[in-house]
Amino acid sequence: MLARVSDSLTGPMAERPVLELLLGDVVRLRRPHPCGGREWLVDRLGADIGIRCRTCGRHVLIARRTLEARLSEFVERGDPAITSALRPDPGSG
Repeated sequence: MLARVSDSLTGPMAERPVLELLLGDVVRLRRPHPCGGREWLVDRLGADIGIRCRTCGRHVLIARRTLEARLSEFVERGDPAITSALRPDPGSG
Protein backbone atom coordinates (compact mmCIF):
# COMPACT_ATOMS: atom_id res chain seq x y z
CA MET A 1 0.00 0.00 0.00
CA LEU A 2 1.33 3.44 -0.91
CA ALA A 3 1.17 6.29 1.56
CA ARG A 4 -0.18 9.54 0.22
CA VAL A 5 2.46 12.26 0.40
CA SER A 6 1.45 15.87 0.72
CA ASP A 7 3.60 18.95 0.39
CA SER A 8 2.90 22.65 0.59
CA LEU A 9 1.99 22.86 -3.11
CA THR A 10 -0.49 20.00 -3.27
CA GLY A 11 -1.72 19.87 0.33
CA PRO A 12 -4.94 21.46 1.51
CA MET A 13 -4.96 25.18 2.16
CA ALA A 14 -5.08 26.30 5.76
CA GLU A 15 -8.38 27.73 6.92
CA ARG A 16 -6.84 30.71 8.69
CA PRO A 17 -7.65 34.18 7.30
CA VAL A 18 -4.98 36.34 5.69
CA LEU A 19 -3.59 38.98 8.04
CA GLU A 20 -4.64 42.46 6.88
CA LEU A 21 -1.47 44.53 6.46
CA LEU A 22 -1.42 48.16 5.36
CA LEU A 23 1.37 50.28 3.94
CA GLY A 24 2.75 52.35 6.79
CA ASP A 25 1.95 49.80 9.51
CA VAL A 26 4.50 49.69 12.31
CA VAL A 27 4.80 46.18 13.73
CA ARG A 28 6.71 44.68 16.64
CA LEU A 29 8.27 41.26 16.05
CA ARG A 30 8.88 38.59 18.68
CA ARG A 31 12.67 38.76 18.52
CA PRO A 32 14.78 41.94 18.22
CA HIS A 33 16.89 42.81 15.19
CA PRO A 34 20.68 42.52 15.79
CA CYS A 35 20.82 46.32 16.13
CA GLY A 36 18.44 46.04 19.10
CA GLY A 37 15.36 47.45 17.33
CA ARG A 38 12.03 45.68 17.62
CA GLU A 39 9.79 47.94 15.52
CA TRP A 40 9.50 47.60 11.75
CA LEU A 41 7.74 49.77 9.15
CA VAL A 42 5.80 47.91 6.42
CA ASP A 43 6.73 49.53 3.09
CA ARG A 44 5.95 46.82 0.50
CA LEU A 45 2.99 44.44 0.19
CA GLY A 46 2.59 41.26 -1.81
CA ALA A 47 3.59 37.62 -1.37
CA ASP A 48 6.78 39.00 0.17
CA ILE A 49 6.44 41.85 2.64
CA GLY A 50 9.04 44.63 2.73
CA ILE A 51 9.84 45.84 6.23
CA ARG A 52 12.32 48.47 7.39
CA CYS A 53 13.90 48.52 10.86
CA ARG A 54 12.97 51.77 12.59
CA THR A 55 16.25 51.77 14.54
CA CYS A 56 18.94 51.19 11.92
CA GLY A 57 17.02 51.52 8.62
CA ARG A 58 17.84 48.03 7.28
CA HIS A 59 15.34 46.84 4.66
CA VAL A 60 14.30 43.18 4.60
CA LEU A 61 11.93 41.17 2.39
CA ILE A 62 10.14 38.48 4.36
CA ALA A 63 7.53 35.94 3.29
CA ARG A 64 4.01 36.89 4.38
CA ARG A 65 3.55 33.61 6.24
CA THR A 66 6.85 34.08 8.12
CA LEU A 67 5.91 37.63 9.11
CA GLU A 68 2.53 36.44 10.38
CA ALA A 69 4.29 33.84 12.55
CA ARG A 70 6.83 36.35 13.96
CA LEU A 71 4.41 39.23 14.52
CA SER A 72 3.95 40.18 18.15
CA GLU A 73 1.70 43.25 17.82
CA PHE A 74 0.79 46.29 15.78
CA VAL A 75 2.33 49.50 17.18
CA GLU A 76 0.65 51.83 14.65
CA ARG A 77 -1.71 51.18 11.78
CA GLY A 78 -1.07 52.59 8.31
CA ASP A 79 -3.49 54.47 6.08
CA PRO A 80 -6.05 52.20 4.35
CA ALA A 81 -6.62 54.82 1.62
CA ILE A 82 -2.99 54.65 0.46
CA THR A 83 -2.98 50.86 0.50
CA SER A 84 -6.23 50.58 -1.49
CA ALA A 85 -5.01 53.17 -4.02
CA LEU A 86 -1.97 51.03 -4.80
CA ARG A 87 -3.82 47.71 -5.12
CA PRO A 88 -4.92 46.76 -8.64
CA ASP A 89 -8.66 46.84 -9.31
CA PRO A 90 -9.96 43.24 -9.06
CA GLY A 91 -12.48 43.88 -11.86
CA SER A 92 -9.86 44.87 -14.46
CA GLY A 93 -7.81 42.28 -16.19
